[in-house]
Amino acid sequence: MAWTGTAAIAQTATQAAPHPPTGKEVHVAAAADLQTVLPALAQRYERETGVKIVASFGSSGTLATQILNGAPFDLFLGADYTFPEKIVAANLADTKDAVPYARGTLVLWARKDSPLQPINLNSLSDPRVKTIAIANEINAPYGRAAAAALTHMKLYDTLKPKFVVGENIAQTGQFAESGNADLGLISLTMAMSDHFKPLGSYVIIPNVYPEIRQCGVIMLKSSHRDEAHAFFSWLTSPSIQSELPKLGLSPVQ
Repeated sequence: MAWTGTAAIAQTATQAAPHPPTGKEVHVAAAADLQTVLPALAQRYERETGVKIVASFGSSGTLATQILNGAPFDLFLGADYTFPEKIVAANLADTKDAVPYARGTLVLWARKDSPLQPINLNSLSDPRVKTIAIANEINAPYGRAAAAALTHMKLYDTLKPKFVVGENIAQTGQFAESGNADLGLISLTMAMSDHFKPLGSYVIIPNVYPEIRQCGVIMLKSSHRDEAHAFFSWLTSPSIQSELPKLGLSPVQ
C-alpha cells in the first residue's frame, strides 16, 4: 500500500519498537504552517527516542514576540528566517545565525464545491470572487509572500479590498475552508494535509515571491538545549528531509 502525507510519517514510525519514555521534553514554538506537519514528526521522534515534543503554534511574528518577552521555549521553528534572526540579534539563541530546516511553498486554494473550480491563477481576477483569505503580512511570512506574489502579478491593489486577513496561515486556511473566503492563499503544507485534501484543490503560486526559507533557533538559556539540538539535528537529517515533500515542504539541501 502506498502511503502519503502524515500517514507515511506515522507508518514509518511503527516499523521499530517504541523507545521507552525518557521523561524529557522539548518545548517548541512552531510556525502555524507546521500545524499539519509537526504532530506526525513529533510522534515519530518520541517513538524513536522517548523524548516528547511539546509544540505551541502561532504566527512567526507572535511567537518571536513571546520569546523576546521571556516565553520559556527550547526551540523556535519559524516560517522564514527574519523572525528567528530577531532572536539571534537579541542574543537569545545559541547560534550566530538562524539555521534553515525546510522551504515553504505558497498555493491558491478553493473548496471543491466552489463555482470557481477548476481553480487556476486566473481565478484571482474572476469577478465572482468577493473575498480572498490571506495571512497577516506583518506577523506571518506566508502573508508576506502572498502580498509579494500579488504585487508582482500586479493584482495587489485591485484585490486588497477583498482580503480577509488571518492572524496566521492556519486561521487563513480556516477562512477558506469554512467558505468565509472564496479563495485562500495558504501554505502547501495545509493544502496537502489529510484534512484539506478532500475539501478542496489548489494551484501552486509561481516563484514570484521571496523564498520562504524556514529557519530555526535554539534558545541560549534553554534547560533542554541538548535535547533541542538532538531534535533539530534529526529534523535536518537526510532521512527526514527526504520525507518533507510528502508533507508540503521542500528540503533545505
